[in-house]
Amino acid sequence: MTGADPMRLLVSGVRPEAERVISLLLEDPHGDDLPAWEPGAHVDVTLPSGRIRQYSLCGEPSDRRRYRIAVLDVSDGRGGSREIHDSVRTRDVLEIRGPRNHFRLMEATSYLLVAGGIGITPILPMARELARRQADWRLVYCGRGLTSMAFLEELGELDTRHPSRIMLVPEDRDGRPDLAAELRRHDAGAVYCCGPVGLLAAAETATASTRPDAAFVSERFTGAGSGSAADDPGFEVYCARSDVRLHVPADRSVLDCLREAGLPVLSSCEQGICGTCELSVLNGDPDHRDSLLNDEDYAGGAFLACVSRSRSAVLTLDI
Repeated sequence: MTGADPMRLLVSGVRPEAERVISLLLEDPHGDDLPAWEPGAHVDVTLPSGRIRQYSLCGEPSDRRRYRIAVLDVSDGRGGSREIHDSVRTRDVLEIRGPRNHFRLMEATSYLLVAGGIGITPILPMARELARRQADWRLVYCGRGLTSMAFLEELGELDTRHPSRIMLVPEDRDGRPDLAAELRRHDAGAVYCCGPVGLLAAAETATASTRPDAAFVSERFTGAGSGSAADDPGFEVYCARSDVRLHVPADRSVLDCLREAGLPVLSSCEQGICGTCELSVLNGDPDHRDSLLNDEDYAGGAFLACVSRSRSAVLTLDI
């Protein structure tokens, strides 16, 4: 089995992990191995309503029989997490795409991992992997309170095997973490952060001021603001495989125009943070406005149709 095509996976377990957080185990109904993945990877989950949402894999990469995801019930979100909490049960079958990874561990002399709330999901497998490598690493895990922080038992087991590597910072007890002080104590070559926008901003600022030579890598839950398409002139998109030409006006996204033309493009966040609507640029000068991809992705032609634009008059896409 590969992750190139949609997979229909069985929900083999649903478990509470913290206040408003549940985990789902996903397995092939026939017991086949699932596509391999590395820490930082996520899958696209199609919910019964047809909504598509992205969830980080937070199990063991060596376990090819099952995936694990964790879902926080976000009361003021867009409905996906509420649907999972209310509707998805053991023995249900969900359509899964992936895994995909835009948050991959790089080689570094040492690592500081920073997680906030449900942002622990991609960070937990990273901590396990770095421990397995016998790397120099430390984890700062923040949350509103201990009852809201998922996977504490697993983190406790990891801390027992690797003492003094994990610092829990429940805000109701300890306040907010002093990330600059933590960076001064830990000479990190790479800082990985996942969580709310405020935590990401604080971690990036602390890294820049305290360890300016360190690589800062983050994964966002909400868009960072990609600029308004109304600030740009319109442009033309040529869809090479479909032999279709489209005009993208200043007030419409590429994704909107592709949909209007009947061209199938999956989408979810429409904020440039999930990668579901990723297409390949064949020709032209794209204006990347996402908060997900990096220079290597751009060099390979990756383009997020929901927020990105074109600097050239014509942009050719592989669709």
